[in-house]
Amino acid sequence: MSVLVVTGTGTGVGKTVVTAALAALALARGQRVTVVKPAQTGVSPDEPGDLAEVRNLSGADDLHELARFREPLSPEAAARAAGRGPVDLRRAAGAIAGLAITADLVLVEGAGGLLVRYDPAGTTLADLARDLAAPVVLVTAAGLGTLNHTALTLEAAARRDLRLAGVVIGCWPRRPGPAERHNLIDLPVLIGGPLRGALPAGAGRLSRARFAGVARQGMAPPFGGCFDPAVFVAEHAQPKEFG
Repeated sequence: MSVLVVTGTGTGVGKTVVTAALAALALARGQRVTVVKPAQTGVSPDEPGDLAEVRNLSGADDLHELARFREPLSPEAAARAAGRGPVDLRRAAGAIAGLAITADLVLVEGAGGLLVRYDPAGTTLADLARDLAAPVVLVTAAGLGTLNHTALTLEAAARRDLRLAGVVIGCWPRRPGPAERHNLIDLPVLIGGPLRGALPAGAGRLSRARFAGVARQGMAPPFGGCFDPAVFVAEHAQPKEFG
């Protein structure tokens, strides 16, 4: 049994697609996979949420959404706007630990970034990861600003003694610019090691069969894929001349 907590440097960096890739690769290895979303925000009760995307892309069907709020806010603010009590991450940790008894891999996808608040006391996904003693997969953006956001998140994780399972670029653009190309050189220096994956833009719109191949190509061997960071950097990090 193992638990991986998937977080990001912010909203919209590709956490759900990376979660789906991790699930697809584990399922391909014959593992029993459970996916948990402690709090889904910005989605009405009758709309598909992030777990529906994970199911569609990976085929995972043991899915658990612990709370849902309509407003696209932090879990704490969304619960307040709905006039409901906040998500109890301590209780969620117990539920996840129970699910992990029968699963080979439990993937926990957070909302927003590592320090997004879930309750008025300031409980965050970092607290949940620490309670579960679970390593963290950090999903980051490819472009301008990602070095600062990644550095801040890594510093916050280190201060809380969280283990880092790897940093993955959640959406690598079809036409990378100078910022993206230079970030490929700078991110490994910042991380202190190689990237553990890079998924292409548009991966979330692929069929399940095609997504399986993209997940394998885009995620490193520790996650069950064949992503080679040295090859990826060599192919994409050479700055091009403009003008």
